[in-house]
Amino acid sequence: MPAKILIIDDEESMCNFMEIMLVKEGYEVDTTTSAHEGVGRAKDSKYDLVIADLNMPEMSGIEVLREVRKSSQDQDLIVMTAYATVDTAIEAMKEGATDYITKPFKVDEVKLVIEKSINNRQLKQENEELKQQLHPESAFEKFIGTSEAVVALKKLALRVARSDSTVLILGESGTGKDLIAKAIHEQSDRSNGPFVTINCGALPENLLESELFGHKKGSFTGAIKDKDGLFKVADGGTFFLDEVGNTSMAVQIKLLRVLEDKIFTPVGGTNPIEVDVRLIAATNADLEADVKAGNFRADLFYRLNVIPIHIPPLRERREDIDLLVRHFVKMYCLRLNLPMKEIAPDAVDILRANPWTGNVRELENTIERAVLLSRSDVLSASDFPERIKRVEEEPVLTEQSLSTPTLESIEKAYIHFIMSQADGKKSEAAKILGIDASTLYRKIARYGLDEFLPKKNTPNNSGEK
Repeated sequence: MPAKILIIDDEESMCNFMEIMLVKEGYEVDTTTSAHEGVGRAKDSKYDLVIADLNMPEMSGIEVLREVRKSSQDQDLIVMTAYATVDTAIEAMKEGATDYITKPFKVDEVKLVIEKSINNRQLKQENEELKQQLHPESAFEKFIGTSEAVVALKKLALRVARSDSTVLILGESGTGKDLIAKAIHEQSDRSNGPFVTINCGALPENLLESELFGHKKGSFTGAIKDKDGLFKVADGGTFFLDEVGNTSMAVQIKLLRVLEDKIFTPVGGTNPIEVDVRLIAATNADLEADVKAGNFRADLFYRLNVIPIHIPPLRERREDIDLLVRHFVKMYCLRLNLPMKEIAPDAVDILRANPWTGNVRELENTIERAVLLSRSDVLSASDFPERIKRVEEEPVLTEQSLSTPTLESIEKAYIHFIMSQADGKKSEAAKILGIDASTLYRKIARYGLDEFLPKKNTPNNSGEK
């Protein structure tokens, strides 16, 4: 596809000359003698190169450059100028012009300048495309898992990363909300900008407001000098607000203003500060319930909840546990400078059966402890705490166990009940349970429920098993 060039010059003869010359070189060329029209065209159409005269009656070439850059930061633009105004051309270069052409010019020199600009742009685009092809999800590699839920999660997060929309990450503590937020930033157009993060639940209200928005000297006891807030630090990048549900109403009002107007006022200040920040928020709370209870502003919730991403708890993606276990064993052996260890199958079985209420973070801490304390090259069941091993030894549905049921025994009993109601049809039972049929198969195998399936009336019955 030929490169597309726009010529903006108030002299029609120059527009005609440039068009004839460049069309012969194989370029697709548009021209206009109106600077305002040229700016509109440049904003509405994707040009590989814009060439504008510096001295035009409607606006200067520098003004054209500034207007075009407002909507397209990466637009390449060459300015044309007479010898007497070379200093102005240099000023245009400082404003971001790709190059400049002096009038009167030699045709061959102009062709070389344009060819160089087009080639550099194409090379940059090819490098970006190659980078995406080689590592399309490299930023998401730290979020370990190959289950259906995790694959779908990564695909959604990758699509979201390429926009500038606000994201709300939902999930229990320890599921890896921070990893997804960082990956979204690294795959976004803001990846070269700062990634700033704060846990809103870790600070009291007055300190949180100061950390987020900054403060002026003397605005409160201990404010001995002006301080920039983290929103200002995050300008041009991404700000990750973890546990946003723990913010006060006063902070929520300021957050809403940042989202709506991109401005905020420091504590004790009077002059608003404008910032360009992409916001990613996360919570382990039910914000909709908090809105109904009057603990969270509805308008802020709707502004945050533009693109919700739900991270499932580890107990809902147990097929990823084996992969996570081996990853953490290797990671901590390297980090602790220990000989590489293996993990025995019985130990993996115990870990796979545990409910992991603390999710991946709890699993990671458990593996770190085992790697550090084990004196063997192979981690066995004995290297893990008794509270984890007891899950594996839980008795199978007795009256005594039902008096103090575990999550595992409740799930087992419920699946048995639903299977009975569905007459042993797994697809129907899976639909009632709200899980995939493949997940139900794994749970049946794990809990040893095959023996409880209803017997078929005849050996020739072709119903689902």
